[in-house]
Amino acid sequence: MTRRAYIGLGGNLEDPAARLRWALERLAGLGRIVMVSPFYRSVPMGPGDQPDFCNAVCCLDTELAPAELMPALLGIERDAGRVRDRKWGPRTLDLDLLHVEGERSDDERLRLPHPGIAERNFVLVPLADIAPDLVVPGIGAVAERARAIGRDGLWAWSARG
Repeated sequence: MTRRAYIGLGGNLEDPAARLRWALERLAGLGRIVMVSPFYRSVPMGPGDQPDFCNAVCCLDTELAPAELMPALLGIERDAGRVRDRKWGPRTLDLDLLHVEGERSDDERLRLPHPGIAERNFVLVPLADIAPDLVVPGIGAVAERARAIGRDGLWAWSARG
């Protein structure tokens, strides 16, 4: 059974845009990438003593169930040198399983939809770029929510160097 998954990508270390492109190549091995948003620059959420982030969202059609997809995403993060030593700290790569159509999970290891979608413009804006008509349970219409949250602290990746 093919599932449509939306994955948030981010990073702020070691040429983040190149890391995101590398991650997209790896994600293509998990299914078929349907669409990728533009890359955005965002101010860090959490500690401010770190570089800006590069963020994007991709849509992936995959045969993997969410419980299989999540460990695969964590494996890609590890392969990119991700170290989890500081909450919301700098990282080479962060892959968040945002939403899988028709799936919900409240397991401590996997919450779907991702609980942070509604508050993060660096997720909502790129998600609305590729799936403006998507309705996420508990959040509503993505494009509407993205307009409401605004673009403060968010720019096109190339806009600020």
